[in-house]
Amino acid sequence: MFYTDRADAGERLAEAVRHLEEEHPVVLGLPRGGVPVAFPVARALGAPLDVIVVRKLGVPSHRELGFGAIGEGGVRVISEDIVRSSRVTRRDLEAVERSEEAELARQARRFRGDRPRVALDGRTVIVVDDGIATGATAAAACEVVRAQGAARVVLAVPVAPPDAVARLRGAADEVVCLSSPPAFRAVGEWYRDFSQTADEEVVSLLARAAAGPTPGRAPRTVEVEVDAAGLPLAGDLALPEGAGAVVMFAHGSGSSRRSPRNRAVAADLNAAGLGTLLFDLLTPAEEADRANVFDIEALAGRLTDATAWLRRRARLPIGYFGASTGAAAALWAASASGADIGAVVSRGGRPDLAGPRLAAVRAPTLLVVGGDDTTVLDLNRRAQRELRCENRLVVVEGATHLFEEPGALEEVADLARAWFARHLGAGQGQGVSST
Repeated sequence: MFYTDRADAGERLAEAVRHLEEEHPVVLGLPRGGVPVAFPVARALGAPLDVIVVRKLGVPSHRELGFGAIGEGGVRVISEDIVRSSRVTRRDLEAVERSEEAELARQARRFRGDRPRVALDGRTVIVVDDGIATGATAAAACEVVRAQGAARVVLAVPVAPPDAVARLRGAADEVVCLSSPPAFRAVGEWYRDFSQTADEEVVSLLARAAAGPTPGRAPRTVEVEVDAAGLPLAGDLALPEGAGAVVMFAHGSGSSRRSPRNRAVAADLNAAGLGTLLFDLLTPAEEADRANVFDIEALAGRLTDATAWLRRRARLPIGYFGASTGAAAALWAASASGADIGAVVSRGGRPDLAGPRLAAVRAPTLLVVGGDDTTVLDLNRRAQRELRCENRLVVVEGATHLFEEPGALEEVADLARAWFARHLGAGQGQGVSST
């Protein structure tokens, strides 16, 4: 099992721990890479998210040999057997502990700021990392969490070697591991993007989780088969209770319904009470032909067919969120006579590819482009001049095409949420079909 990036791994891990939702768990991410995985897990469960800062205590003459670990709140987990066998003086061990305590305090302040640590007393706690190599840090984290008062400890990771998983079953009450390949060499080889997680990203994700808003738990995402004029397309449908509208996502070239960026925006819309449908515009066989992802007319027709399917299932106002070439398909579909699309949002889109159909769009349209995505920004400005509907172009300063910079995607989500809330209405839904 390969993951696009840590956000994608977190989305998949979230489904694997859905059974813990009724236990009202706390989700803890190991810094740094574990936090981007833990964020969508916490969102899906409607759970508080925090960081678990743990420092291993290494024997001075052999740092890889840990004689214990420390955590916040003065928690110490010491292996007296290793202390005795290492023949190191208590003074040396205390010096190691003082040094690690200082680093632990620094990291906790850096990641959490002035916010208090989430209390774990009597709670089910899910410890999340982006993967496991030896398992030493994960085992130490589980011990520290238990010492901090957790009633039940669950370790959840996307990938780990089989022997590490077996060892960790003794440290946690439950281990959830999506993939345990026997030919395991390194965590990073199971990710397409395993770039280093910056401190700033950890700080941003924790702040977003602390700020909310999360009115109720995130809705359960249901895998559906979208009937597009007889062609079955894989999709994920989320409908919060009392949803007033549904936003359909049209992904761009080279992407799919599992796009971590689209899924992050969808989670924000769900938290605001909007339903979402992420689905694949093309079948796997069609995606193999690069020409298909630029056949905007065909993609728009596919989106129109999927919209008809959704209207039969959920009698709600519908909006489109398009990215890259998917934005052109969304605008083309919205331009059709009788389309009745309430609003369109384009993220880093190519509205220019909708060509002469732009003038026929009636749905209020928001174009969001990164300030450093200069070529696409110019194309959006030209396309905006062709629109005759209510429209707005917003430039996210400092952002590039994928909005990967800290805070950039959050700004996109905020803009989209406000645009859809304004134009799709905030009334209660008229009903959802069970068929």
